[in-house]
Amino acid sequence: MLIGRAWVLGGRVGSCALGPRAALFTAAANMAKSKFDYVRNFETDDTCLRNCYIVVRLDGRNFHKFAEQHSFTKPNDDRALELMTRSARSVMEELEDIVIAYGQSDEFSFVFKRTSTWFKRRASKLMTHVASQFSSSYVFYWKEFFGEQPLLYPPGFDGRVVLYPSNRNLRDYLSWRQADCHINNMYNTVFWTLVQSGGLSTTQAEDRLKGTLAADKNEILFSEFNINYNTEAPGHRKGTTLIWEKRDEISTKRTTLPGGEEADVAVTRSRRRVHAHRCDIIGEAFWAEHPDILEGDHC
Repeated sequence: MLIGRAWVLGGRVGSCALGPRAALFTAAANMAKSKFDYVRNFETDDTCLRNCYIVVRLDGRNFHKFAEQHSFTKPNDDRALELMTRSARSVMEELEDIVIAYGQSDEFSFVFKRTSTWFKRRASKLMTHVASQFSSSYVFYWKEFFGEQPLLYPPGFDGRVVLYPSNRNLRDYLSWRQADCHINNMYNTVFWTLVQSGGLSTTQAEDRLKGTLAADKNEILFSEFNINYNTEAPGHRKGTTLIWEKRDEISTKRTTLPGGEEADVAVTRSRRRVHAHRCDIIGEAFWAEHPDILEGDHC
């Protein structure tokens, strides 16, 4: 028991500045430590700089082999592209601080807002969470897009974290990825058209395209195969952009009318969900239409 600033235990009086309960908790905290705690000093600080957009980019590991073994359609397999988009949407729904994501082929970039404090802005935590959520979603939703075609082995994705301090830097990054999508898709479209419709071997198609420019590839498609590249699917040419948007959704609700009769009534609710856009994000139109994506620059 307490006696002023002293306490009695087993008939002995001792001085205690904290009191017996505080002393008990302090002892428990000390007991939690061990001589092995020093190993924590080997951890490096990977906290991302404040006031920067955090971009986590995932790339499929050895996806050329993965696509071959799973018989992906060339040059674009819409099932695989939609599965990538579904997996990316799962990541955004899990981590709501992601304001925009952009994907093409076997890659996806996720942009965390500048003020995000998720995982205390630790790069390793952000990257591993995005990678694990994306990979598990890819496996989980496989059947939804590929039906009874079996998944022969687990896919792998590697990730990296890059910081962009300004809106212009971030837009240039996303523009770079979309330009890469255009360049790769145009080459692949012409290459596989030459193989599948032109009867060339893959080696002959490679030789045919060496040193060609975009205009040359457009000419091959149009003059030899009557294909206008600009009419190809927007998702193939532009990739997929995911953003959060509020949209009205109409549902039916059973309700009792003033006369006592029951009836189905249409109810409109505004819900915030992840929506896909397959459009140009290099120009100004997209950003003018969605001004809330980017935060104000602080410089």
